[in-house]
Amino acid sequence: MDMLMFQLQKQSQTPLYKQLYREIKKAIIEGSIQVDTKLPSKRKLADYLQISQTTVELAYSQLVAEGFIESRPRKGFYAQPVEELAYLDIPQDEPVTKETISYKVDFNSASIDTRSFPFSTWRKLARDILDESSHELLLSGHPQGDDALRQEIARYLYQSRGVICDAEQIVIGSGTEQLLPLLIRLLDKTLVFGYENPGYALTHSIFNHHDRQSVPIELDSDGLNVSELEASNVDVAYVTPSHQFPSGSVLSATKRAQLLNWAAAKPERYIIEDDYDSEFRYTSRPIPALQSMDRSDRVIYLSTFSKSLMPSLRLAYMVLPKRLLRAYQQTFLHYSSSVPRHDQQMVATFMKDGHFARHLNRMRKLYQKKIKQLSASLALYAPTVIVSGEQAGMHIVLTVQTTLTEKELVTRAQEAGIRVTGMESYDVHKKDNPHPKIVLGFGGLSEKEIHSGITELMSCWEIH
Repeated sequence: MDMLMFQLQKQSQTPLYKQLYREIKKAIIEGSIQVDTKLPSKRKLADYLQISQTTVELAYSQLVAEGFIESRPRKGFYAQPVEELAYLDIPQDEPVTKETISYKVDFNSASIDTRSFPFSTWRKLARDILDESSHELLLSGHPQGDDALRQEIARYLYQSRGVICDAEQIVIGSGTEQLLPLLIRLLDKTLVFGYENPGYALTHSIFNHHDRQSVPIELDSDGLNVSELEASNVDVAYVTPSHQFPSGSVLSATKRAQLLNWAAAKPERYIIEDDYDSEFRYTSRPIPALQSMDRSDRVIYLSTFSKSLMPSLRLAYMVLPKRLLRAYQQTFLHYSSSVPRHDQQMVATFMKDGHFARHLNRMRKLYQKKIKQLSASLALYAPTVIVSGEQAGMHIVLTVQTTLTEKELVTRAQEAGIRVTGMESYDVHKKDNPHPKIVLGFGGLSEKEIHSGITELMSCWEIH
């Protein structure tokens, strides 16, 4: 594609890069720009539309971040398939044209501490890898991911999570939203999926986009309501047992045993264990993964480097039970790994040389300080505000004793320039909680910002 004909409104209050981003995104979704079509270079498009290259670069960067286009080194930008992008399932009350709000305090649960990333080490590894193996990296690697990285992941999972697997059972992908659809297509179309409610909205959308029947299973204080699961017609259960999102609860030992027994009772049943932020636990030793307790080969283990390294890396992995491995290799025989080999080699070397373990130790201590600051700041407002889910991860839940609703609390915070999220937004039934519950992420804030942010939040809620 040599050029893109879009009419940008230069007098509009909406920035030009947002207008361009939306037009390209719309064209990809509607099929006007077909999969694997090369987009114009930033310079050519800027000249053609008579806008700055920076405007085009910002639009392209946002499209890359959301997975609509892919940047291929020395080749350019290419449109990607959209049927696997969960965020296309946009609620009716939240249109695509909604403006992005700038917050002065952002309690986003997806944020990480970018200021503490070991950039100098990462930069040196990048240079070394290009110098030593640049020719090899030009070739296609193993479809399940480079063996060096899969070996390191297998070793790390055994040491840190008790996961028992061989490197050949691991599949590398560019995020949970890319791996889950592969898994769904691997399993029989008639199987019914069950997911936690409230839960991770991405998974609900993925099941729907692939025309799979899915059922919400409610939570108890100690995780998934296994009795409700047993009474349902669910065949595949998606769970976050080590730190449930968003409630922060940990699946009890009794329920873990019940869940594994449920899966073993019928040959078609499986458990998808999403261990998305298991690296960060503050009150005790990490709880072993559910997969480590599995004796029936029924647990499919999923995790990612988004929290432990960076979200922009787009590197996740799943560990397939051996009973599914042959079927996977036959079904996706002609697929290539969706993660650039350079990134895979970077992470493999980062892990092999001990940098990953040291980085995790540093970040664990840093986040522990942050959650202590957050807990101390919130303790001033007890018992009006009750904290839960603080044992692990990078978010907590506030239960607020107030006459205001969750939506009113979120709106008041937004008007004060503070981002928080109501628990209701993760609930497929959108049911009202008798006491509002608010999800607060703390990873991207400093200790000082956490303290001042809580003070401002409580002030706008008129809690003293």
